[in-house]
Amino acid sequence: MIADLLFPNRCIACNRIIDAQLLTCPLCMEQIHFTHTGYLDDSFMKQKCSLLFPVENAFALMNFEKENVSRRIIHDLKYRSREHVGRILAGWTTGQLDFQDQKPDLLVPVPLHPKKLKERGYNQLHLFTESLSAFYNIPFDHELIKRNHYSKAQALKDKQHRLETKNTFSITQAISGKHILLIDDVFTTGNTLATVAWEILSAGNNKVSILVMAVDV
Repeated sequence: MIADLLFPNRCIACNRIIDAQLLTCPLCMEQIHFTHTGYLDDSFMKQKCSLLFPVENAFALMNFEKENVSRRIIHDLKYRSREHVGRILAGWTTGQLDFQDQKPDLLVPVPLHPKKLKERGYNQLHLFTESLSAFYNIPFDHELIKRNHYSKAQALKDKQHRLETKNTFSITQAISGKHILLIDDVFTTGNTLATVAWEILSAGNNKVSILVMAVDV
């Protein structure tokens, strides 16, 4: 294709020309620190969640480290209009994530405020969630959780403001007796996920598990 010749796909980290279907070159791929922990393991990710809310299982694909390729990937997904990165990360996830006998009933991504969604043009979690839904044959719901307040990006907030999430989210419909897999991009303080998780748990006899693209270590 002429477009491929004029605008070749380049590694997200080092800018080398790579195959159109790839995200990184092999050398940069080796720099990504995948967690290699199972969904059912008593992992670092699960322990962090357990300090904040009752969690069934937890899975993080990558470690989120300063000046690492994983940080660049998430940044490009969220802030550089590279929505397709979500589909690639979903492919990486399905290669490692095995629900075994604890498959959730519903996949629910953390929502953006409508104003933020309009500004960005997409929710960085939607394509990722939809790809996982198709692979595992688990339904998803982008509308179950509503974000009530507009706020600037988490990355731009100081620690105190990151903790101010009271009444930030609400449930849009009655739901009970479900095992919800709550999906987010990065687990940092865990406060956002905890706020959403408590909304789901308080709504009825529900269970919550967590899946994130990366966990801050």
